[in-house]
Order: sequence, then structure tokens, then C-alpha cells
Amino acid sequence: MMADRYRGTIYTGVTADIGRRVEQHRSEGGSRFVKRYGLTQLVYTEWYDEIESALEQEKAIKKWRRQWKIDLIEQANPDWLDLTPFINA
Repeated sequence: MMADRYRGTIYTGVTADIGRRVEQHRSEGGSRFVKRYGLTQLVYTEWYDEIESALEQEKAIKKWRRQWKIDLIEQANPDWLDLTPFINA
């Protein structure tokens, strides 16, 4: 999940290469939504062995209420820190 700031706009997506996808979003080569709202911080990730499972979870989360998404992020990342340095390390 990408965000622009603490409790700001949230984007949910799926990728096989999270580091590359974050860089695409940051260089304005990602989705129109991310570009429009300036979402540059990776604030939450989940890892799956099968892409089908990841796609199912993405579709489910996109239907969630905003507060549920915030709660999910804050359980793992209460300060909404950018997680990119941790996935690229």
C-alpha cells in the first residue's frame, strides 16, 4: 500500500517486484492514481507465494472501508514510515 503522508490517501496494488514498482510510482511511471495524488511512501506490504492469492487479497482490500485499511497499516506500521529502505536492503 502506498500513501502520500500519515493517514493520507492510500493506494492498494499487486506486483511481483515491489522495489521496481515503488520506483515506477516515484518516477511517475506507475498508475495514474498514484501520480495524481503524489503517493510516494510504501507503508504496508504482504507477501504471497502465489499471485492468485495476492490478487484475491488486493480485490478484498479495495472493497474495505477506509478505516479498516488504516487499521491494517497501523497494526504493522503505526508511524506510517516509508518501508522502501527495508525491502531494497
